[in-house]
Amino acid sequence: MALLTTACSGPGQQSDSTGGKGIGAPARPAIPEDRIPSTEERPSSYLSTFALDVDTASYGYARRALLDGRTPDPRTIRPEEFVNTFKQGYAEPEGNGFAVSADGGRTGDVRLLRVGLQTRRSSEGSRRDANLTFVVDTSGSMDEPGRLDLVKSSLHALVDQLRPSDSVAIVAYSSDAEVVREMTPASDRRSLHRAIDSLETGDSTNIEAGMTAGYKEARRAFRSAATNRVILASDGLANTGSTSSEVILRQVKQEANAGVSLLCVGVGSDYGDKLMEQLADNGNGRAVYVSDVEKAKRLFVQQLPATIELRAKDAKAQVAFDSRTVQTFRLIGYDNRGLRPQDLRDDSVDGGEIGPGHSVTALYAVRLRPEASGHLADVTVRWQDPGTGEPAEQERPITVDDVSPDLWESGAPRLRVSVAAAYFAEHLRDRDPGYAPQSPYTTPSQGPFVTQGRLPGEQTADLGLLARQAAELGTTTEDRDVRELADLINRAREL
Repeated sequence: MALLTTACSGPGQQSDSTGGKGIGAPARPAIPEDRIPSTEERPSSYLSTFALDVDTASYGYARRALLDGRTPDPRTIRPEEFVNTFKQGYAEPEGNGFAVSADGGRTGDVRLLRVGLQTRRSSEGSRRDANLTFVVDTSGSMDEPGRLDLVKSSLHALVDQLRPSDSVAIVAYSSDAEVVREMTPASDRRSLHRAIDSLETGDSTNIEAGMTAGYKEARRAFRSAATNRVILASDGLANTGSTSSEVILRQVKQEANAGVSLLCVGVGSDYGDKLMEQLADNGNGRAVYVSDVEKAKRLFVQQLPATIELRAKDAKAQVAFDSRTVQTFRLIGYDNRGLRPQDLRDDSVDGGEIGPGHSVTALYAVRLRPEASGHLADVTVRWQDPGTGEPAEQERPITVDDVSPDLWESGAPRLRVSVAAAYFAEHLRDRDPGYAPQSPYTTPSQGPFVTQGRLPGEQTADLGLLARQAAELGTTTEDRDVRELADLINRAREL
């Protein structure tokens, strides 16, 4: 079944052969002809470089809004987080590091390329011990159902799953912060459960005080042979103390450089998405959002090793497109994760922190040159070992044949789920008429080979067809998360 039905066109762009007009946001201007270098001036490769990201908070918060009957704020939509929410089915590497996968297909005049990076899961009992410092928002806004009660339920479930050699500390903050429980072995479950039960809501939200107290406790109990992590559970709405994100982010970055990473767990219908994402990015961690007990327990119990452990530090990827076969491309999402080409091997530049069993997906829309065949691109992923700091790389070539099958007739089901999620995200995001990519490295100033808007001939999604495609994929994959995606798309159609 065709999913993408109508081509976008805009100034400097040609519509597809059907002459259709794009549905949704208009395409952004193409690069003026006088800025396109001649063939002799073009490099042999067009580079796309970005820090890896396994955050999923954007999708989780959009899900909450749609289930509540609200349209998500376009400023909170990040397509890569929609895509990375779903299972991908990539093969795992035999050792540490990444396995690199690539596939894709044709849709209209454009090819969609999926680049997949997968780490190895932890075997039973193989993870390092964990020192976890929970920083829990107990301000008045957390009294709403689905906030502090959800956090407490999740913490109870987590404590019951930890090993006796793990340790937990609990810090609460509202107008000020207090250490509710100093770092305690998980074998003393009774004391930890009592501490969790004692958490009650207070007044204002002094997130700076909470983070300062949490990191102080994490440093005091630091174990070099363990995974040391602060886990912030909050709605991300600071209103007391230093509410300047720059001040808080500076502190978080310093602590991350000292070996204490951060996990941000967002809750609540009114949610400070921007601050929580920035905290995770600066804290060598990730941001997730949970809105019900099932999602929270999946995060803290079923995904426990991936939640608290690291497999790769400062991970980055680069896709080098072959100028002989590729005319234009765009990376879907990763707007604020873009890097300069030279940053790939500059180990002083931050990348992403990736846990065991995590997959990272990057989707590209690619327009080929006429009669293109053979080599399409090369993928390189670079990371540092979280224990030794030693850098390593993995590479994989991609050919035109990898993206030649008809996407919706022959594409792998998980590939099609990724495409459906990405185009749904772009539909929600493009409701913001002022949207523009945030990264200076994904704008047309880089040359004619990277574009802000959809490519000439690239098609936009009709939400009705998108929902039906997602429903069919939900049946094919037998995945309840994919079935829920179809439901969310239908809800968006009605708003």
